[in-house]
Amino acid sequence: MAGFLHETNTFAPAPADLAAFRAGGGYVPWTRGDAILPAFASVNLGMSGALREARGFGWNVVPIVWAGAIPSAHVTREAFEQIATEIVEGIAAARPLDGVFLDLHGAMVAEHLDDGEGELARRVRAVVGPDVPIAAALDLHGNISEEFVQTVDVLAGFRTYPHVDMAATGARAAQLLNDMMQTESRPAKAFRRMSYLVPIPFQSTDIAPAKDLYGSLAQFETDGALSASLFMGFPATDIPDCGPTAIAFGTTQAAADRAADAIAAAYEAARTKFETVTFDADSALVEARRLLDLGGEGPVIIADTQDNPGAGGVSATTGMLRALIAAHASNAAIGLIVDPAAAARAHELGQGATARFRIGGHPGLPDDGPVEADALVEALSDGHVQATGPYYGGTHLDLGPSACLRIGGVRVVVTSTIAQMADREMFRFVGVTPEEQEILVVKSSTHFRADFAPIARNILVACAPGPMPFSPSDLPFTRLRPELRLSPNGPLFGDLRAEDRHPDTGGFSAGVQHNQTDNQHGKPTC
Repeated sequence: MAGFLHETNTFAPAPADLAAFRAGGGYVPWTRGDAILPAFASVNLGMSGALREARGFGWNVVPIVWAGAIPSAHVTREAFEQIATEIVEGIAAARPLDGVFLDLHGAMVAEHLDDGEGELARRVRAVVGPDVPIAAALDLHGNISEEFVQTVDVLAGFRTYPHVDMAATGARAAQLLNDMMQTESRPAKAFRRMSYLVPIPFQSTDIAPAKDLYGSLAQFETDGALSASLFMGFPATDIPDCGPTAIAFGTTQAAADRAADAIAAAYEAARTKFETVTFDADSALVEARRLLDLGGEGPVIIADTQDNPGAGGVSATTGMLRALIAAHASNAAIGLIVDPAAAARAHELGQGATARFRIGGHPGLPDDGPVEADALVEALSDGHVQATGPYYGGTHLDLGPSACLRIGGVRVVVTSTIAQMADREMFRFVGVTPEEQEILVVKSSTHFRADFAPIARNILVACAPGPMPFSPSDLPFTRLRPELRLSPNGPLFGDLRAEDRHPDTGGFSAGVQHNQTDNQHGKPTC
């Protein structure tokens, strides 16, 4: 049993190196051998669910390596080769084997290869041979290659976003592996590609139409498929395999084909139903104030989606913070702003001190310098957080020296290390009670919904400047499939590439980006 997880944003500013996998960034940090067993005893990850099933089945488990890093640019060649080699050599040393379980993501791109999971599976298959079954648990954002599907014997994908079913998905994959080991049979496979990308915030299974698409998957298994998965794809990945896929397994080819065809048809039919209402930073606060004036309970929560560290953001941009200050927001909080220097200065000054701070800022974005303001050091923390909400599921986070800085009526949660704001404890650890705020701004696109939706008066998606564009149409793709549509109602990639040809040379314009507006509601949109 082994795991190797990374969601790669090929447009992000920083790669995933060995240090990123050692840190984990919200995942369990790089762990080897028997240390894997206690590390996954009570967290929401695929390996956890698989290990619980393994105990029930009475497997003799050989844990090899588990490594995961927060989404970013490419996995470095050094990191990929070291981790993949440890996994493959560990599996080879454990032979003879009855089966292999892999906890993967599905959207890993390394500096030297496009299909991280496919390459890892190929190497594992080479050492175990054709007769040992391989099962994989995968994220629903996987950009799945057909080669990967042909190399493994069965896979299962998440069915929730926020991903509250990561452990449950690992359990399903383990059950499928156990069935193969017991029966010595292999299921038939069906693989389908679909035609359009969906912006990350509106892939959420808490809202339509994704809620209905994923809600129907279990029925396909009742109707004859052994496993049915819909992968929405991670859209910030400039590779030919980027995009949605439907994958099914069955005792017969006909059963697998029926399920895959039905999943693909339902996805295609949902194209016009995807909601895309978003706000710029200032308009989001105007709308938040309007909603607050209507009455009700709980905070209005604003997702700062273009700086979501779960998709390659840096969790440090200042557009929403500037808007909060300019709007004289009161009883508001924003987090996480990753700024080790500001956090260190707060600890040097001590709780209760007031001083001039420079907070956040992303040098790769125009006009996103640090916010300079007088701030009160309201609370300090060593950054150790037990994230108890449904997404993190009990994971221990080490956010490093941290502080709550108050600028007027705005509380800013400043940390030294990065993790997606997807748990209320990530406010509470510096004294901010999220339920008592009027406005909460979270550096997240969707995962925050798992723990914050139950207290929210309303949820808004804001497009303050950030390194992860809301719409895939705004990314400078060069390598996608020509027939892939860049948003549900947007242009085909192939058509845009044809438009970009220089009439005199037939070449492409450098740095061309395309904006596609899907919003039909007359509200500010990014």
